Amino acid sequence: MGDPKPEASSSLRNAFGAVLSVFILLLIGILAFSIRLFSVIKYESVIHEFDPYFNYRVTQFLVKNGIYDFWNWFDDRTWYPLGRVIGGTVYPGLTLTAGSMYWFVNSLNIPLSVETVCVFTAPVFSAFASWATYFLTKEVKGTGAGITAAVILAMVPSYISRSVAGSYDNEAVAIFALINTFYLYIKTLNTGSLFYATLNALSYFYMVCSWGGYTFIINLIPMHVLLCIVTGRYSSRLYIAYCPLVVLGTLLAALVPVVGFNAVMTSEHFASFLVFIIIHVVALVYYIKGVLTPRLFKVATTLVLTVGMAICAVVVAILVALVASSPTKGWSGRSLSLLDPTYASKYIPIIASVSEHQPPTWPSYFMDINVLAFLVPAGIVSCFLPLSDASSFVVLYLVTSVYFSGVMVRLMLVLAPAACIMSGIALSETFGVLTRSIKVQVLKLFESSPISESSPSSSGESSNTENSVQQTDKSETGKKDKSTKRKQKKEKEITETAPVKKVLSKKEKRLMVLPFEASVVAVLMLIILAGFYVVHCVWAAAEAYSAPSIVLTSHSHDGLHVFDDFREAYAWLSHNTDVDDKVASWWDYGYQTTAMANRTVIVDNNTWNNTHIATVGTAMSSPEKPAWEIFHSLDVKYVLVVFGGLVGYPSDDINKFLWMVRIGGGVFPHIKEPDYLRDGNYRVDAHATPTMLNCLMYKLSYYRFVETDGKGFDRVRRYEIGKKHFKLTHFEEVFTTHHWMVRIYKLKAPKNRMRGKLKKAKSGSKSTKQSGRKNPF
Repeated sequence: MGDPKPEASSSLRNAFGAVLSVFILLLIGILAFSIRLFSVIKYESVIHEFDPYFNYRVTQFLVKNGIYDFWNWFDDRTWYPLGRVIGGTVYPGLTLTAGSMYWFVNSLNIPLSVETVCVFTAPVFSAFASWATYFLTKEVKGTGAGITAAVILAMVPSYISRSVAGSYDNEAVAIFALINTFYLYIKTLNTGSLFYATLNALSYFYMVCSWGGYTFIINLIPMHVLLCIVTGRYSSRLYIAYCPLVVLGTLLAALVPVVGFNAVMTSEHFASFLVFIIIHVVALVYYIKGVLTPRLFKVATTLVLTVGMAICAVVVAILVALVASSPTKGWSGRSLSLLDPTYASKYIPIIASVSEHQPPTWPSYFMDINVLAFLVPAGIVSCFLPLSDASSFVVLYLVTSVYFSGVMVRLMLVLAPAACIMSGIALSETFGVLTRSIKVQVLKLFESSPISESSPSSSGESSNTENSVQQTDKSETGKKDKSTKRKQKKEKEITETAPVKKVLSKKEKRLMVLPFEASVVAVLMLIILAGFYVVHCVWAAAEAYSAPSIVLTSHSHDGLHVFDDFREAYAWLSHNTDVDDKVASWWDYGYQTTAMANRTVIVDNNTWNNTHIATVGTAMSSPEKPAWEIFHSLDVKYVLVVFGGLVGYPSDDINKFLWMVRIGGGVFPHIKEPDYLRDGNYRVDAHATPTMLNCLMYKLSYYRFVETDGKGFDRVRRYEIGKKHFKLTHFEEVFTTHHWMVRIYKLKAPKNRMRGKLKKAKSGSKSTKQSGRKNPF
């Protein structure tokens, strides 16, 4: 009989570790939630940016009218006169999630408004994302690495930028769905459980409902499966992890109206189907290998490979035939711009015009992931010691996300979880080596002291326990030798493919022990490095990413200045215009105008109709009279422009104007970009071209601007404007905000043509009298 004390102490230690882990995870969730509340504390509880206002408006409609009306909602206040079918053109995951949260808290008699729920949805799901990161990293490298990665993700600035309180966009819930899908895939890969495979398909379905970035998942997982097959790491668990995801996930994805048959008809999904065929061919080969003799196996393998290659060729031919009919070869514009970074600037300027679709600069990497950029290489090395299916997937995830983040700055958000996982693994492994070195050195000091006289007896006891352990091991191995061939085969497969937990010998551990002084210094340096990371993350959350774009602030020598011009303009539209009036502006402000002013807009941020946007761009690029005719044909009554020349706001319409010219010129060839440039330079001063000085955007932005300082000095472009004194003939100014940031103009009514008709009538009567003929009418 063995001594039960060591078993009791180990179980107590495990129970204490589990409770401590739960407590730490709870604190991590609180940290992830609270660090995102600076926007509410410093400003107010308000929706940020542009797209979140549309999501907020849709959520309001869902809560008020129910889910069936939501699916069938035709919105006639957007894209006039075309309108928009909301249920079939929106990813419903965020809206349904926030609506469910609203119904739940109100069922508990907690009186929260829809706006409050929308504001705090992103911080809540950031805590969920941190916990999902813990479980994912735990499957790869253990509990310590999981906790470290969760702490890092809770504070990483790249994720904070899209999940602060008020950032009610699709990424608020999509990043959690992304990490959770990857976790369940690796969990299924490690366990071979159909239960986790089903949960993985459901998590993928939630990701499809939430964000168009789900195509990253359905391409990354097939890449990993193909990598495992090529490197000889195929197993039944790989089959269970992948095949249910493709079958169930594709069927569920087709249920989402905005996706529909795109789940099986577009090129973004074809890689998963091709790998689906390959893994079945490989599974058949492995099955035949276990049944037939080696001689028959060669013949059968040749036959299976021949048939499999033929099927693959037929499938590829069908896919090529389907894709060839599409001018973009079945790829969406955003996908093509990821594969070819120059595609959008050449063919789809409306995609290239979005600032978050531009490639990032090197400083943006340091801003968004900070010191993690230096820890990631160490994490990659740790994943190869030893290499498992889970660690190879994480490495592949990192490599692909680094590439995509280099193409679009928006996809830094996809890189953030991978960088946090790798950094968590690196810090955990490093701290493990350093603390073990300190522990060994401290034990050596105590062993060399005269207090440890009872060490021989303890060593004898340890040798006795080692002998007993060896005897029990021998007896267990003897029992295992009597197991059946099927059991041995199964155990061999598990040991080959399961994540390897390498048991180091005493000699190897002794080689990994560092000197005491070096270990202490290294631990202190890592703590200081972590301190710098925390300070940077708190600064980014409090200063860089907490300010809502609808309320702007600036600091000067006389204190803090608040610019609330956007809400001032939308309030004026709401109170001083008719409900059915149409408002024209550049597409950036469409969502906010519809949600805050409750007025019909011509274009908005959905950008689904390039021709309609090009029409507005052409009107802004044309002289006053042709622009009036275009707007009048669209039944527009008011035109809204954003101007930052007085206060130095750089994201105004004058700085965006060249994109209006490019998008308009892509549909209407008479709009040419060189006509607005002087020697290739974009200018609005005295050297600007006549076409630029006479276009509608210039006149609506700089009308009466010279009255502010007598010179007309533009603080954004840093020079005096070229055309200072002019009058408007077809538009009249009706409202300009306090800081001149938003200007609203009304189209003048068409001139009364009765006078012209009377003149024609008089001249006609004179001619009839002179000719002596009677008018038959």
